[in-house]
Amino acid sequence: MASRALATTAFLLTLNLLFFTLVTSTSCPPPPSTPKPNKHHHKATCPKDTLKLGVCANVLNDLVHLVVGTPPKTPCCSLLGDLVDLEAAVCLCTAIKANVLGINLNVPVSLSLLLNYCGKKVPEGFQCA
Repeated sequence: MASRALATTAFLLTLNLLFFTLVTSTSCPPPPSTPKPNKHHHKATCPKDTLKLGVCANVLNDLVHLVVGTPPKTPCCSLLGDLVDLEAAVCLCTAIKANVLGINLNVPVSLSLLLNYCGKKVPEGFQCA
């Protein structure tokens, strides 16, 4: 009887060693690394001639001074019409900063007014710098 108990214990110890060896020898591969977004954004440029945006001064002047009626959209908005929001914002920002429009402006407000008037939006996080 003692030999049977000894054989059973030896068998269980052997199984334990075998299972622990199998468990510790299997390693899970690390999860695949997710590519990190590129933090180097390309600086957006204006594909239009900034001097041509001087026609937006009349529209902006009318909008800022609350002229009764609707200022003409055609000259200014037609220049911005085929641009995406970011390009339009960069173009107007450049024109405002270069004082091409010929009037002193509050940059964020003026930019937002003109873009909204022409059916564009200020891109989220965009700062006119």
